[in-house]
Amino acid sequence: MTDDVAGFLAELDGFIAAEIVPLQDEDDNARFFDHRREWARTDFEAGGVPRAEWRALLARARDMADRAGFLRYALPAELGGRGGSNLAMTIIREHLAAKGLGLHNDLQDESSVVGNFPVVALLHRFGTPEQRAEHIEDAITGRRPIAFALSEPDHGSDATWMQTGATRSGADWVINGAKRWNTGLPGATHDLVFARTSGSPGDAVGITAFLVPTDAPGFEVPFVWWTFNMPSDHAEVRLADVRVPGSAVVGEVDRGLELAQHFVHENRIRQAAASLGAGAYCVAEAVRYARERVTFGQPLATRQAIQWPLAELHTEAAMLRALIRDTAAHLDEEPDGLSGTTRLSAEVSMCNYRANRFVCEAADRAMQVHGGLGYSRHKPFEHIYRHHRRYRITEGSEEIQLRRVAQHLFGFTRESKDASGRNAPR
Repeated sequence: MTDDVAGFLAELDGFIAAEIVPLQDEDDNARFFDHRREWARTDFEAGGVPRAEWRALLARARDMADRAGFLRYALPAELGGRGGSNLAMTIIREHLAAKGLGLHNDLQDESSVVGNFPVVALLHRFGTPEQRAEHIEDAITGRRPIAFALSEPDHGSDATWMQTGATRSGADWVINGAKRWNTGLPGATHDLVFARTSGSPGDAVGITAFLVPTDAPGFEVPFVWWTFNMPSDHAEVRLADVRVPGSAVVGEVDRGLELAQHFVHENRIRQAAASLGAGAYCVAEAVRYARERVTFGQPLATRQAIQWPLAELHTEAAMLRALIRDTAAHLDEEPDGLSGTTRLSAEVSMCNYRANRFVCEAADRAMQVHGGLGYSRHKPFEHIYRHHRRYRITEGSEEIQLRRVAQHLFGFTRESKDASGRNAPR
């Protein structure tokens, strides 16, 4: 860890203690984090969406972090940030997640005093000057959130087979189709919708990204999906003759998937770091409890059945930390922030799938060590497990991540083909 990152963490901890913790303790805001959390956060009568009071509290914490100069840390200076590196962000996200549940870094909707802004980064790189001026600042501050619509009822990881399509109508585009697990809805003013504009199913080229107002005629959210962890921010969306102007296109026509790929590595490595931090918290809490809990006249910590599983998880955390930080440093060496090699892409996948599996195993073990108390909602482990279990499916499923690792391992990549076009092992 460099001195500047260590100094930032000390500064950040001071801000959390002085301003965020008192806000969390104010009134009955503890209800959003203790055993009542799921019920306090969720408006079940309104279809499972976040309650207005919960959104308002997150907005207050975000505004405080922005005024204090922490929220935009990872953004470039021209957006008010400090240009934080991938390595720095992995250290910070692990550090915050390792503190446990709290307003400083809520796992469920990824609201944090140090923001991660993948859509903002995408608009900053690919958006037109008009799009950047209209959307970026409001997206950072939360005044006009932007949702993300890639998956569909019949297509998830196989996004190149999407059925949502857009056709030209004069200077406009008309979009028809459906999206599922539309992240960020309801609550967003715009949706980044990916639709096929040319080519055939399975082609990577021929998909375009559109900024679609969620109040556009024909844009409908029939319901949100009730998920393992509530409230939900994953909507079902239907688009029936939704008309948008040509200025709604983000990036180049037919090259929309490049937008998604632009930030996938940064997002995955940072999410892996958060999973590592949350898992390390579970291990630390289990160790602490095992030292205090006395059964049959001795602390639980004296028993190998308790020691060994936690020792294994502690070891895995140390190895993951080294891999994640090493991979993040390699990402920072890329001139444009993109992965230029399948080897680096495979390393990101290794970090992501393994960290997500680790946090689930750590939360499960913490429940077991705590016994009946661990199974209750009075401890945070069930919440951590239910939240992080999603990442073994979303953000690229385990199977997709392992496939990428295997492609590099066995030489089934473009980089490893010989002159005859056959796959050559490397």
